[in-house]
Amino acid sequence: MSSFKSLNLFGSGPHRFALEAQGQLVVPKLRLGYQVSGSAWLGLEELTVRVTGRLIAPSESALWSLRDAITAQLLHPPTPGILIDNSGRSYTQMSFIDFEEADRVDRNRVCSMGYSARFRRFNDSP
Repeated sequence: MSSFKSLNLFGSGPHRFALEAQGQLVVPKLRLGYQVSGSAWLGLEELTVRVTGRLIAPSESALWSLRDAITAQLLHPPTPGILIDNSGRSYTQMSFIDFEEADRVDRNRVCSMGYSARFRRFNDSP
C-alpha cells in the first residue's frame, strides 16, 4: 500500500509512481549572464516523484473528502515525510509540492477524478 507520512492518500483507486528526470541541471551560460556560448552545470537535479491515478468514491461529497485530504498536505513551508510506493519502496525527506486535478469528475455508479501529484526531495533547505 502506498502512503505519504503514513496517510493512505491515493488508495481509493488505481495509481502509479514514476521518477522524473534525474541528472545534472544544465543551463545556457547566457542565462547566467555570460556573453559566451555553451552550457554550465549547476549540480544534480532534485529527486522528484510523480503519482498519477484516479480517486474513486461512492458519492461526489465522498470524492471531495478524498481530494481535500490530499490538498490538506500541501503545507507552507513544505514539511518532508516518507513517501512509499505500491511496491514498498521508500523515498525519505520528500515534500509534497503540487496537486493537479483532471478537467472533470466522472459520475456513474461511483464518482471518480484523475489527478497528478508531485513530491520533491530538496537538496538544500532555505
